[in-house]
Order: sequence, then C-alpha cells, then structure tokens
Amino acid sequence: MKQLLYWEIPTPDTAAVRHWLHQDWQPPTLRNQGEAIATPDGLRIPLGDGELSVFVWSLQRTTYLKVFRWADRPLAGERQLANQLKQDAIRQFPPHYPQLPEIDLSQQSIFDALLPHYPETVKHFQNIPNGEYDLNRVYWWEKRWREGVLNPETPKQVVSFTSEAANSGDPDYDLIYLGGALGVIHAAVMARRGYRVLLIERLPFGRMNREWNISRDEFQSLINLGLFSPEDFEQVIACEYIDGFNKFFDANNPPRTHAKVLHTPKVLNISVDAEQLLRICGDKLRAAGGVIWDETEFVSADIGATLAEIQATHLPSGESKQARGRLLVDAMGSASPIAWQLNGGRTFNSVCPTVGAAISGGFDPQVWDHQFGDVLHSHGDISRGRQLIWELFPGRDGEVTIYLFHYHEIHPENPGSLLEMYEDFFQILPEYRRCDVDQLQWRKATFGYIPGHFSQSSRDRQVAWNRLVAIGDSACLQSPLIFTGFGSLVRNMERLTQLLDTALTHDLLDATNLDRIRAYQSNVAVTWLFSKGMMVPTGKQIAPEKINAMLNVFFGLLADEPLEVAETFIKDRTSWGLFNGLALKAAVQHPEILLWIWQLAGPWDLLRWTGSYLNFTKEALVGWSLSWIPRFSRWAQPWAEKRYPSLWLWLQAMSYSLTEGLGRRFSPQ
Repeated sequence: MKQLLYWEIPTPDTAAVRHWLHQDWQPPTLRNQGEAIATPDGLRIPLGDGELSVFVWSLQRTTYLKVFRWADRPLAGERQLANQLKQDAIRQFPPHYPQLPEIDLSQQSIFDALLPHYPETVKHFQNIPNGEYDLNRVYWWEKRWREGVLNPETPKQVVSFTSEAANSGDPDYDLIYLGGALGVIHAAVMARRGYRVLLIERLPFGRMNREWNISRDEFQSLINLGLFSPEDFEQVIACEYIDGFNKFFDANNPPRTHAKVLHTPKVLNISVDAEQLLRICGDKLRAAGGVIWDETEFVSADIGATLAEIQATHLPSGESKQARGRLLVDAMGSASPIAWQLNGGRTFNSVCPTVGAAISGGFDPQVWDHQFGDVLHSHGDISRGRQLIWELFPGRDGEVTIYLFHYHEIHPENPGSLLEMYEDFFQILPEYRRCDVDQLQWRKATFGYIPGHFSQSSRDRQVAWNRLVAIGDSACLQSPLIFTGFGSLVRNMERLTQLLDTALTHDLLDATNLDRIRAYQSNVAVTWLFSKGMMVPTGKQIAPEKINAMLNVFFGLLADEPLEVAETFIKDRTSWGLFNGLALKAAVQHPEILLWIWQLAGPWDLLRWTGSYLNFTKEALVGWSLSWIPRFSRWAQPWAEKRYPSLWLWLQAMSYSLTEGLGRRFSPQ
C-alpha cells in the first residue's frame, strides 16, 4: 500500500464531494482499468494487478481526499489518474471566500439577522453573558476591518493638520489617549508622573473582548515603573500554570518533520484577569487626576502647532464632546481609523483573525489538567486556506480561555473573517478538546484582529506625526509569533515611558522627535518570515500538511535546545548569533524547508526579508561597535538634557535601540 495523493477540497460539504465522486467525476480511461466501484467514502478503481482506493473525510469543517495504491508495486497510469483527480477537484471546488452579509438591525436583532448565515454562532452567543452586545461588536469590528482592507489608499479622513489659528488657546490636557484597553495602562503611568490625562474609550470602561497572558519577568516592567506593587500584581493573576505545550499536527507530515512537544514553562504562563487589571489602572489614573470618558467614540482630530483638538460622541446620549491636548496617543488597536488614514496601504501586511471564549465549566475532568497550558497547537492541516491554531490558557477557579486563530495575508477579496472563524470555533471545538459544546458554561466571548507589519527597517512604517503618536496594535510593531500588542506594550513600557516623558518635558512634540518613541526591535522584525510561512496566499492551494511540517521543523529544533533558548526566542530576546544558529541548523537538517518558504513567500517577499535580515545584521554590528552609547548617555544626561533636549531624546532612543531593539535589556539609571 502506498499513498499517491493527499489533498484538501476546501468545502465543509463533504457529502457534495462524495456525490461528485460517485455521480459526476469521470476517471481518465487507462489500459487495464476496470469500472470504478462506489464505496461509502469514495471509490475503488481496479487498475492492472491492483486497485486504487479514493476516499474523503471531514475535519475542521473542510474535506480531505487521499488516494492509495493497493498493490506491491507501481501500477501503470496511477500517477496520471491521481493528478487528473486533483486537477478536476480544484476546478469543481475552487476556494471560496464568504462576504460579510449586509444586515438591517432597525427591524431585527443581531441574532435574527445572522441566523441564516452563522447558525452555530448565533446559537451559542445567545448563551454567553452579554452575547447580543458582543455579537454586535464582532459584526462591527469585521465590517470596519473589511472597509479598511477594501479601501487602503482612500481611508476615511479623521485627522487634519491645521494652522495655528484653527486651534489656538490653552490645552485642557497634556495627553489624550484614544482607546482604553492598552491605553489605560500607559495613561495611568503618565498620570502618576504628574501629567494631565484624558482617556477616551468606545466601550463601557473595563470591558474587554480578550484575556491576556504574560510571564512574571515581563510584567516586572509595570512594577519597576511604580504602576503596580507586587501585591497589586498578585491580585490580577487569575492562574499560573506550571508548563505550556507547543505541538503541531504531524500525522500527514514527512517522517523527517515529525517533532516532539516543545515545553515553554515560563512563556505566557501567567493568566491575567484583564478586567481586574483595567479596573486597577483606571482607579490609579483617576486617583492621579486623570479623566475617563467611556462609551465615547472618537470622531475626528484637528492638529495644530501648539495643540490637538478632538471631536467625540457620547454614544448613549449622542452628545458631542470636545477636548484639547498637547499630544494625542492612538491606542485604538487594529481598527484605528487614524492608523488606516495616516499609513494607508502600509498600515498592516498581515493579520491574525482571533476568536474564542472564556469557559467556566462543562468539560469532563479528564479532558484537561489545569496546571498546563496550550501555547500553540494544531489538530489538523490546512482548512479552507487557513492553518488553524489553538491556544488554551487556564484561568481562575478551573476556568479556561480558548482561542482559535490563523495567520492571514491581507487581501481585498479575502480580508479575514471573525464570524466565519466563530462558526468554525463552535463546530470544531469538540475535535480539539473532547466536549459537548451545548454543555459548556460560557463566561465571555473573546475576539479581535491582531495585525502584523513586515518591517524591513525601523522607519518603513510611520508611528508618529505632529502631536500624535501610536502605541500597541495601532503601531503594529509587535512580534508576529504569539504576542499581541499587550505583550509588546508591557515589554517596552519602560522604553516608551522614558522617551515620552522626555518629549513632553521639553515640548519635543513634532513628528521627527515623536517618531523616536517606538517599540521597534530589529530582532523581532526579522522573524516576520515565520508568520509569512504560516499563510496560504489568497486564491492558491498548497499541500495541506506543508505549514504543519514547517512549524514542526522549527519548533522541533527549539525542543532539542535548552529551555532558555526557546524562551529567549519566543519572548523576543533573540540575538543575532542565536537567530543565525537556529536558521542554519534548520537549513542543514531540513534543506527542503528553503523550497517550502520559497513556494509560500515568493521571490518578492524573500527579497524584502533579505532587506530585514541585512538591517538586523547592520544593527547588530552597530550595537556592538556603539555599545558605549548607553553608558555615555547616562553620563551626558545632566548637560545634554538641559542644553540640547532633542539630542538627549535621540541619545535615549539610540540607547534603547542598541539594547532593547536587539533583545538585550537596558536600564536608564
């Protein structure tokens, strides 16, 4: 017996594929070929001294097909027949990218509107607390995301840069933060430093449609800044697991690409109670004199030479509100209209549509040991143009938070769908973790778009303009592997805070100076090729097992290294030497991976990545040759900050770039 073909047919309607095989497909006429015989799952095709077995099955809401030879040696015409079947299946069942349905909520609820399109999603959201509100949010977020992807060059204009006369007067605030999830963390730090801070949040303050995970050493930055005490930190820990697993499906991989489980006990092992964390930050912000406008939507901003004026709408009342500040901070995330306007088509290159839920009960005790987490896991191959990946993190009192996501190349015909992912989530969750979905006890829905940018250098994406700077997912400088804007913000919090403090103290609020306040890391930028290798290009089909094979190759190499190597890599602390050592080992042990990356990324993106790698190499050399600058900057502070504040800001930014930007820690003291 030998496998001749393994292919995905991108449709959840496996019955339609079987019907096509039985009734419509005509095998090529070959010598010594008998009449095809229908079987419950496909066909048997007599061929010479043996026969071919064709069968299909369903997993992850898609259909897979295999062809096996039942004979001791090759049969004449077997390859021709298998190739013909593959090409006919591609023509009969091409990739399909669903569009978002247009709905009218003036006459019906979101449940009634979406029921014909997403029946399982509607069914289960009706059992989730605040499910109707959150499903409206899912639809709103997907709609806004699609509009941005379809019109990247002509986005909605929400920011205008005006003359001095247009907004003369005194500012009400030093800082106006737009977006209250990541925004409140940074806003609280700055308020406690004495700045007048306004935070504007579209949702009721404290509501989150994600949970957050981090490690103790990464959260330490918030303790170092004085925002949290060690006791405060313990309050927001929902759970701390003892080990995290990373494993990808390899049943269909070539034998050389099978891999053992990668253990990462100190990666994302702290489950943070996100709403408790936001409440604490909100309390500290208000206690320091800060102001929060929640349920208020940003509308527009006029930015002049001395201040920025924003227009907003209080959603429950419809009341228009205005505020004037010295500096705007865009923390609105991937749906930020400011990021879309000011970066246009260069806003994001990729995205992880992510859905899931916090589940408080309903699993059998044997299903999962709450001392462990699933950091990255797949239970099947490519499904309808996506390599689906799961995460599972234990929470408080036996709760688990489960996410389903995939890495996705942004394309106008295929922007990436949250609603389609939710329909998958509810139907295939029992395949991932044995359960009866109807018996699960839902606490909250978790969802969002996590953007990625394929950076070639620190300046190929703008994150600052006059009196305006972006942080978190709006800045889109985070790791393309497993961290979101939360991880990037927390790990770079000291860097962003010190630089912003200097800029505000000396009124260095022009685009040139503010653009130095960024969480860019060249050692992170070079890893975007890994996320590129996890994406299926729109309109293209590839071997179903290919992405899992590549993931197993690399994570298998990490599994063979000491624990600290994997932790260093995944926590964005990779040095130039470590990166090159791992890359060379992968290429030597698995040279086929180079061809796979070429097939997935293509020549243009490989050329772009070469630029990223050369920039990483250059910055590593510069970091070595200028390693004295951080020490010099500390020595120079007394005179440089007083006489040449712009130079002092540059020295600080360069010190962080030569250390944090290359995966090394830097202390400003």
